[in-house]
Amino acid sequence: MISLLLCLGVRSQLTTDFYAKTCPTLSSIVRKQVLSAIKTETRMAASLLRLHFHDCFVNGCDASVLLDGDNTTEKFALGNINSARGFEVVDAIKSAVESSCSGVVSCADILAIAARDSVLLSGGPTWRVVLGRRDGTVSSATQANAALPSPFESLDAIIQKFTNVGLNITDVVSLSGGHTIGLAKCGTFNNRLFNFSGTGAPDSTLEASMLADLQSFCPVNGDSNRFTALDRNSTDLFDNHYFKNLVDGKGLLGSDQILYSSDLAVSTTKSLVESYNKDSKLFFTDFANSMIKMGNISPLTGSNGEIRKNCRAVNS
Repeated sequence: MISLLLCLGVRSQLTTDFYAKTCPTLSSIVRKQVLSAIKTETRMAASLLRLHFHDCFVNGCDASVLLDGDNTTEKFALGNINSARGFEVVDAIKSAVESSCSGVVSCADILAIAARDSVLLSGGPTWRVVLGRRDGTVSSATQANAALPSPFESLDAIIQKFTNVGLNITDVVSLSGGHTIGLAKCGTFNNRLFNFSGTGAPDSTLEASMLADLQSFCPVNGDSNRFTALDRNSTDLFDNHYFKNLVDGKGLLGSDQILYSSDLAVSTTKSLVESYNKDSKLFFTDFANSMIKMGNISPLTGSNGEIRKNCRAVNS
């Protein structure tokens, strides 16, 4: 009996062939839906990638970010409210999957596959997604506020949040490279434009022409919900151009530019930024490996959690 339990314990780890018998067409179903969503709106690739990231950092990769509810749920956390998006696309994927394999595939696994497909379809690397996660039943805005990195934080605070979930400095830099696609609101970076950290002057690490552009795009008392590209001059292509921008002082978010320009970066992240700027293959390899690691944060497996029928609600 003990040996049987040990075998079951090992089996509860995530595997690439988890649905080989129970939902053999899963990958093609998800790919088709993600492709359709990105064709409708290119930005959706970044949104789906971000959902998986925001899911995994809070209580592990358990699809808790998808749960609807009152303002105590993750959707109402500072890093998600009015910015996390793509929920309708996840619903569409789930619906398509349910039509072929009802009650089998978790919403957490759908997020992991959709993130990989979003990167690949945007020109980025691919990797084999390990599967077998189950869906959680708890969603906490408080936990999300504590766990999610913020664009306004210092580099040591960001590194600590990655360390808290078992990720390292390489993961910090490679996963930040996900900002090679997607958009950000003025409100996430306008603190750098006029009176940075109470200095009465802009962030000195921001390149002059980009600063002038952003000051006119996001004026004082302007609309903080206007969007601009995270990766200037390579908005929709998943490439290493993000790191070229950091070297040139053209990182959009404070949390991007500090990977290259902060005092702490010299001993931690700066050399990786330079390496990825020179070698896109290295970036792609490290990014894929970091995504696999991130997808392995505290998954619910075996009989823990559930397979949600509706990704927005715990099973009744």
